[in-house]
Formats: sequence, structure tokens, C-alpha cells
Amino acid sequence: MSETPSDRETAEVADYMTHDVATVSPEDTVREVADRVVESDEHNGFPVADGRRVVGFVSARDLLLADGSAPIFTEMTDDIIVAHPEMAVTDAARVILRSGIQKLPVVDDAGHLVGIISNTDVIRSQIERATPEKVGKLMRTLEEIHEVEVKQDRREVSLSALVPTQSRVYADELAGRQYELERGLAEPLVVIDNAGTLVLADGHHRVLAADELDTETMDAYVIVVAAADEVELGMERTARKEGLSGIDDIEVVDYARHPLVETTKRFQNDDPPES
Repeated sequence: MSETPSDRETAEVADYMTHDVATVSPEDTVREVADRVVESDEHNGFPVADGRRVVGFVSARDLLLADGSAPIFTEMTDDIIVAHPEMAVTDAARVILRSGIQKLPVVDDAGHLVGIISNTDVIRSQIERATPEKVGKLMRTLEEIHEVEVKQDRREVSLSALVPTQSRVYADELAGRQYELERGLAEPLVVIDNAGTLVLADGHHRVLAADELDTETMDAYVIVVAAADEVELGMERTARKEGLSGIDDIEVVDYARHPLVETTKRFQNDDPPES
């Protein structure tokens, strides 16, 4: 059985990208590509591919003042950002947000075009994060690993009482979470009540965004461990190793270049892989 996004902790670009990608050739003329843009309801630009290797991107704006007979390789942008299929969707969203682009070509380790992910795909991936499903999966995992019974509760939790399990958050994503909070759009947190210790399982960006807005409590799905004594949770052990005891211990980092983000320049300088 194939793995689905809900089977993994983090959805990947491959789960949401479009696999059947319309491309143009470097030798196509400006007029030919402009006609394709006009005739299409969904394309305002195309990846430029030489065989299977992506070498650039051409947008409608690139074509506006160009000579109609000129080959596309003279007008395309040849140093474009591309993503890897194993990149987390959340990181792809961050790249799209910070770069201002609408579509991110996806290439494999050889620079071959395998898909494209758009800002619409990213939005879809976030809408599909069904918190109740996430809670149900976590409850089943706790029951199976620790052989304990758990139950679900829904209540307000104090942010100062939460033990985080994630050591860092991204500054740019905090702005988005603040926007959601100010408009009442944020999802509830997911918290584990382990004999009174409130372990934050999901919602670290929301928590820090709320803290910056001087919010003291937040709505949460609370998974209550039905055991007389505190159970040793793996995520709590990890938190202790990283020195996390409260939300003030979470590091806020500015956007850093993701290791699975490349530009086409790197692939152009590489020798073609052997077949």
C-alpha cells in the first residue's frame, strides 16, 4: 500500500505538485510561446526544458517587448529557484512567499523536471490539514506505543504551562499565524495532558504568534493520558535534551536557504549524468 500525506508527520512537495507539466523548448520562438499563453486559461508562463532538464522559466512579462522571432532561451530567466520532491510543503510555501513567485518547478537530483508546485497547491495542502484527523492519529500512536488509554478533550490552555517539542520556528511564518489569529482563523492547538504536564504536540508557530500578541490562553484539542502516573513520552525526552521547558525556549529564526532548494545554474554547470 502506498504511503499518503496523512501517514507521515510532514507532507512533501511530491504529494501536492502537478506531475504533468507543460513546458516549452529553448528553441521555441517568443511568438509561439506567447500564443500558448494566450490560448491557455491557466498558464501565464512555462518552465523551459532541454529534453528532461529544466534550464529556465519564461513568463508572460518576459514576452511583452520581445521580438516575436527570437528564441525563448534569449528571453527566459535562466537562474530560477527550483525545489526537490522530498522538500516539505511548508518549506515550499515559505520559498514561494519570500520569493514572490507563483510556481516552483520541482526537479530530481539530476535536474530533471518531475513536477511543479504553485501557490494554489500550497494553499490546498494547508486546507487539508484536518486537525481532528491529526488528533486521532496521535491518539492511536500513543495507545499503541505506550499501551495506555487516552481520551480527547477540548479546552482553553495556558500558553505559559505548555512544554514545547519543537526547538525553532520561522519568523516569516509567525506573521502569517498572527494574521490568522487576529481574524479568528487559526486552528486549535494539539496538546497532550500527561498527568498534568501539558505537552505541545502541534501549533508551535501559532503559540509564539499568540504570545507576541499578548494572548495568554488558546483553544486546544487535548489528548488526556489515562494513567495514574506520568508516562515517559518520546517527544518529552527530546524536549529535555534540547533544553525546552517553556515557549520562551523556542528559537525564532529568520528565513534561511533550505538545503533542498536549488537554482538551475547548478544543473547547467554539472556534467550530464550517465544513462
